[in-house]
Amino acid sequence: MTRLILAFQFLTRLPMPRIAATDADLTQSMRWFPLVGLVIGALLGMGAWLGARDDPWTGALAALVVWVAVTGALHLDGLADVADATGAAHKDRDRLAAALADPHAGSFGVTAVALQLIAKSVLLHGLIASGNIAPLVLVPFAARIGPLAWARALPPLHQGLGSRFQDAVTLSHLAAWGAALIVAAWLDPAILAAPLLIGGWAVWLQRRLGGISGDGHGAGIELVETGLLAFLLIVGRFS
Repeated sequence: MTRLILAFQFLTRLPMPRIAATDADLTQSMRWFPLVGLVIGALLGMGAWLGARDDPWTGALAALVVWVAVTGALHLDGLADVADATGAAHKDRDRLAAALADPHAGSFGVTAVALQLIAKSVLLHGLIASGNIAPLVLVPFAARIGPLAWARALPPLHQGLGSRFQDAVTLSHLAAWGAALIVAAWLDPAILAAPLLIGGWAVWLQRRLGGISGDGHGAGIELVETGLLAFLLIVGRFS
């Protein structure tokens, strides 16, 4: 229970009880990230449903506000940092680490966050307008399987929280959540695009950055979520 509470504290701004925990508890809390995602998904699905009682755009806005508020924009910050870092490293790769460590948002980061929010808004509107709200619950869940895979597959870029996650996940944990994803696909088979998106981000990180960091995890969650929204919308249109 301690590690589950830590996972909620780390990934959300939901009120949680104060607990005593070790460093091992913190790193192994990653095993519960997908379950936290399921709770996030339930909340944004509720926001979408309530807002959609007015109109689809209100539903999209309500869902997006809930999404950002519950997560505290944690993963958007990672997306901004990765965007700034890749932009800075375009001509000088030595600037990569410095850009990742810089707490200030540059033009690349601001642009990436703006496009991400616009993309989610448009895709949420499309899903709500088509009456396909229920599968939204699965999107944050499936995306948060990603950090487990990236921690296992990629070397850490530097010593930090991201590197501490590397030994916290075993193949059995990945297999268990993969099985849960297959079971969840009865609600919408399009959610099975998650492994493709997660694997694609891992390949990009390896080729472009050379490994994973906390920012890479956050950016990956955001991009996988958007990709899944797109898959849900496209597959829904043809089914």
